Amino acid sequence: MEKLIINIGRQIGCGGYEIARMLATEFDARLLDKELLDLAAKESGFSAKLFKQHDEHRGFLNHLFHFRGAVTSGNFYEDRISPEALFKFQSDAIRKAASEGSCVIIGRCADYVLRDMGNVVNVFITANMEDRVARISKIKMCDEETARKLIEKKEEERAGYYNYYTGKKWGDSKSYDLCVNSSLMGLEETAKYIAEFVRKVSSK
Repeated sequence: MEKLIINIGRQIGCGGYEIARMLATEFDARLLDKELLDLAAKESGFSAKLFKQHDEHRGFLNHLFHFRGAVTSGNFYEDRISPEALFKFQSDAIRKAASEGSCVIIGRCADYVLRDMGNVVNVFITANMEDRVARISKIKMCDEETARKLIEKKEEERAGYYNYYTGKKWGDSKSYDLCVNSSLMGLEETAKYIAEFVRKVSSK
């Protein structure tokens, strides 16, 4: 199979990272999640901490970040940078990674950023709330009420980020080639189901 890009949108606690990791192994593809933030930092000349602090976060939209230093890509000095500029740096990093070889990219509006690239499959993974709460409770070692509040808060931020930059609605089936509920088959079988779908719809 030629170069392939799989973009994974996901609800909090649905097992999206684990599924993406299995797909990356299946297709011998590079897995990109928070690694994208390091790539964006490298390309932009700004610190990785800056990108990580505002990763898929609504607060990313509401501030100007003040600096004293060089913007290496522009050959001039600035003392502040807008959220839109940070998003552009991150988008450039996504496009560069996708141009270099097969990737499984988690979140960060990659389906929108790569909308004009060929052989791209966009997937959105959901799960039943009780399963998501149980998974987050285990990961964060907290009670179910705390886990549920965390899910609601993080998803509000993630949706706000996605909707603002894409002009689309996060999780809307019209934005994806496939939407799947990981609660129905479990993570491993869901990954296999997605892999089979990808094989059928992507270039041979």
